[in-house]
Amino acid sequence: MTRDIKNEKMIVSALKNGTVIDHIPPRNLFKVIALLDLDQCTSQMTFGTNLNSKLLGKKAIIKIADLFLEEKDIDKIAMIAPTAKLNIIKDYQVVEKRALCIPDVVKGIVKCLNPKCITNNEEVPTVFEVVERHPLTLRCHYCEKTVGQEDIVLR
Repeated sequence: MTRDIKNEKMIVSALKNGTVIDHIPPRNLFKVIALLDLDQCTSQMTFGTNLNSKLLGKKAIIKIADLFLEEKDIDKIAMIAPTAKLNIIKDYQVVEKRALCIPDVVKGIVKCLNPKCITNNEEVPTVFEVVERHPLTLRCHYCEKTVGQEDIVLR
């Protein structure tokens, strides 16, 4: 990282190939890092938080070289940072930009909080319907227990 004194901006080196996760709410930055096990990542990674954003006021960003996320991981990010945007970089060019969205049905990535739910007692994948998007509220397909965004536990 270098500093451009003339314009008073920090310049972060561009990614040749990799993923940029932008527009993460600052309070969720370290949740996303933990969710993706980025503390174990051996690729070059840059992250910043409390950056100015026209959309959010403040935002966080993660840039990861040579890493491309699976759909399951993208859905997990959407659960804790639904405002996030994903940019796929190849040969220094953005080849895909996408806003994350919470699917109508969430399968296998959220744990049911009801200890008596079948998903906690047998090898049955969880299934949740989205009841509300703002604030996020999910309902278990099996036991009908509802869970709000602050209480979501990802698998």
